[in-house]
Amino acid sequence: MTAESTPGLGAAYAATASEAYRAALAVIESVEPRIADATRKELADQRDSLKLIASENYASPAVLLTMGTWFSDKYAEGTVGHRFYAACQNVDTVEALAAEHARELFGAPYAYVQPHSGIDANLVAYWAILATRVEAPGLAELGAKHINDLSEADWEGLRAKLGNQRLMGMSLDAGGHLTHGFRPNISGKMFHQRQYGTNPETGFIDYDAVAAAVREFKPLILVAGYSAYPRRVNFAKMREIADEVGATFMVDMAHFAGLVAGKVFTGDEDPVPHAHITTTTTHKSLRGPRGGLILATEEYAPAVDKGCPMVLGGPLSHVMAAKAVALAEARQPSFREYAQAVADNAQSLADGFVKRDAGLVTGGTDNHLVLLDVTSFGLTGRQAESALLDSGIVTNRNAIPADPNGAWYTSGIRFGSPALTSRGFGADDFDRVAELVVEVLKNTQPAAGPNGPSKAKYTLAEGTAERVHAAAAELLDANPLYPGLTL
Repeated sequence: MTAESTPGLGAAYAATASEAYRAALAVIESVEPRIADATRKELADQRDSLKLIASENYASPAVLLTMGTWFSDKYAEGTVGHRFYAACQNVDTVEALAAEHARELFGAPYAYVQPHSGIDANLVAYWAILATRVEAPGLAELGAKHINDLSEADWEGLRAKLGNQRLMGMSLDAGGHLTHGFRPNISGKMFHQRQYGTNPETGFIDYDAVAAAVREFKPLILVAGYSAYPRRVNFAKMREIADEVGATFMVDMAHFAGLVAGKVFTGDEDPVPHAHITTTTTHKSLRGPRGGLILATEEYAPAVDKGCPMVLGGPLSHVMAAKAVALAEARQPSFREYAQAVADNAQSLADGFVKRDAGLVTGGTDNHLVLLDVTSFGLTGRQAESALLDSGIVTNRNAIPADPNGAWYTSGIRFGSPALTSRGFGADDFDRVAELVVEVLKNTQPAAGPNGPSKAKYTLAEGTAERVHAAAAELLDANPLYPGLTL
């Protein structure tokens, strides 16, 4: 966390945060010292490693401290001003502020800040669409105001309609997410699903192919967004494709919400003006607490507002408070500078790989992530991930399009720039990171298991881990995490 990227961060801020954390850890230690010890070690580990996981970041001390309050003790099912528990006036303030910041930040007419995670946000969105597109017309046709007014036979008929709808999203190996209709996920079981991929030669989305698939399948919901696609998406074009068949257009921007908030993605690349419903997490590139968020048009707002009790249990009031703080931070001019640096640094990382002849899916990036095909090093993703971790570089293995090694071992490694950018890393630092990654992979060899060649086992050339650790330490020392914060 640099002073330039986080509002209010300076010597006085760090001193106050240090005092707060020391006091909190002392209280925790008095009850369960092992938890206090693990907490200190986690900060030390994060300070001492190159964190390149695209879905992780570093929240500010203000965001982190907000989660540790008595708001955690409060039940608040319902919505602002309409709760099923008494004495929720302060929760109402918190939720209203978080929603206000979200609306203003993203330019959305409606925001729902209760989802506990990105998956929860997507489930609420799916059921809000079903409630609006299937349940409400079904009730009107039957002359009923509420599902409880239906006979058993009519209810069973409506349930059958709700469970027989179509969804189309990006395939997992092309860079989509589990919740976009992947069969092992609940989204793939809720819907009759089909997936679109990318051009097998370029790795880019082929909008004509997507349009043809949508015309043929005619989904109720068309989902866009990704977790491992290193390019931008034309959401205006995707909305046109959805409109052609009368599909609700939903965008999951969990990975790139920070680039939307920071105005790196604008116009056709900003999903909010084009989607009926936009979902996101509040961590990742948005740099808030772990949680979810939904933005919607006025048409879908009433159904989304019933996320609790439709899908969710009691909202996590302490996390909603932290969302409000993080969203307030994201509305500061410094966050736009941060978001642009995230994109610039990802480009520098990609360029660093390309000039060292490391193969990238789509040949580069124009967002916050880079997907490296490690088959050029003779490795699986799992072998590469483990060898990099041994060397102090934290990444995650990831499938690539038409991956021959499947979703567990994979053939790729996904890198992201948000976390190290929060530490203050710049373009030259990311080029050096690319150099270190390639050094590790070039010095890693597959190893045999008890039954022949293994997709998991590997050997790392002697001295490589120590050498890369030392080089990484120089970069980390020059860009400290939470500078001035001492425990």
